[in-house]
Amino acid sequence: MNMAAGAASVPFPKPTGKIRWIVCGLLFAAVVLSYIDRLVLSVLKPDLAAQYHWTEGGYADLAVIFQLVYGFAYVIFGRLVDRVGARIGYAVAVSLWTIGHVSHVLFTTTTGMMIARLMLAMGEAGTFPSSLAAANEWFPKRERALAIGIFNAGSNVGAIVTPLIVPVITLAFGWRWAFILTGLLTGVWLVAWLGFYRRPSEHHKVSLAELAFIESDPVQPEPTRVQRSFPAGWVALRRDYSALLRHRQTWAYVAGRFLIDPVWWTFLFWLPDFFNKQYHVKMLEFGPPLVAIYVIADVGSVAGGWISSRLISTGRSINRARKTAMFLMALCAVPIAFATAAPDMWVAAGLIGLACAGHQGFSANVYTIPGDLFPRWRAGSVIGLGGLAGALGGALMAKYAGYILETVGSFQPIFILAACSYLLALLVVHLIVPRWEPAILALDEGTQ
Repeated sequence: MNMAAGAASVPFPKPTGKIRWIVCGLLFAAVVLSYIDRLVLSVLKPDLAAQYHWTEGGYADLAVIFQLVYGFAYVIFGRLVDRVGARIGYAVAVSLWTIGHVSHVLFTTTTGMMIARLMLAMGEAGTFPSSLAAANEWFPKRERALAIGIFNAGSNVGAIVTPLIVPVITLAFGWRWAFILTGLLTGVWLVAWLGFYRRPSEHHKVSLAELAFIESDPVQPEPTRVQRSFPAGWVALRRDYSALLRHRQTWAYVAGRFLIDPVWWTFLFWLPDFFNKQYHVKMLEFGPPLVAIYVIADVGSVAGGWISSRLISTGRSINRARKTAMFLMALCAVPIAFATAAPDMWVAAGLIGLACAGHQGFSANVYTIPGDLFPRWRAGSVIGLGGLAGALGGALMAKYAGYILETVGSFQPIFILAACSYLLALLVVHLIVPRWEPAILALDEGTQ
């Protein structure tokens, strides 16, 4: 299938069945839970910082360490998911991040919290490699961006739920119970995941018609896996990553993630602090503006995926569909440059929400690059490289934000950078891959 020339002109089988959408629902729930666990500390930060005398620099360092561990673990999980599949990969990820999340109760300093977040970061790094691998298994290209947009919207739901429930739990039982009770929810999800998830061809509830639709894309043959002991396996690993980095499609994904992920991480770590400093919003008052922001972001996430899927279904090439959607979403981020000059909290929340919508819709299309342009047996490794790039960018952004807030004392330079990031990312992606052509990998690039 020549995606650059207008792959959507090839007749598609009629969509049928619903099991793939139940899988999408499980992926959505997992992303919700991962963001709840990730954001509990952000919601508690203003109060814990005052109670335990945290500094802006200390909190920024905590964010940097999280980003770095998350990024390197992303590469590991990308590789792991390639090897063991989404089912086991996600189970390992959830187990790790839950242990790390609950262990926050043992500490009160930023250094201690940093220790707890090491395992949280390692586990949460498996969320999107596992989710994207499952999407690649269960959704053909025609529906993939929409499915990714839907479960990616779980990040916004998690960001909505967290500021609503964490203050209530904290005031009723103390801040430590905010970590304990939210951590228990992932255990329920893990049981449901292991009980329900299988690959489409192995799932007894998938009809033949739905399976035919899921498998309607041409699939590049998978290589024969060869088990190697150390150090031969390490040499093969280095060889395979070197081979991936020779493909421009890999660099398109890596560059896209490096440029846009830092903006989202900044929202996650500092939005409660922004409203506290700019409008003197207290912990019990974070809910309404953050809910508004992430509801708008949810719309953007689904819309970004829907736009490209809709354009493909009407005959547009995948290249044009993905980039048109990214351009429209990038425009949504531009007004955030004026958020610090907003006359009141709700105008600021609207501008930030629009930027968050732009990010999520843009991401839904960037996340399709590994599945669209690489065979399934290599997509996880590409996802891992992109996750590492995004986390490194996020670490740099965290240090930049901490420095700006301690020296300038304003979010304005941070928001100006955010406003420009998406148009720049689209330009870079387009220059690297002017046509949405699959990378041609030899089978011996995936045999270790």
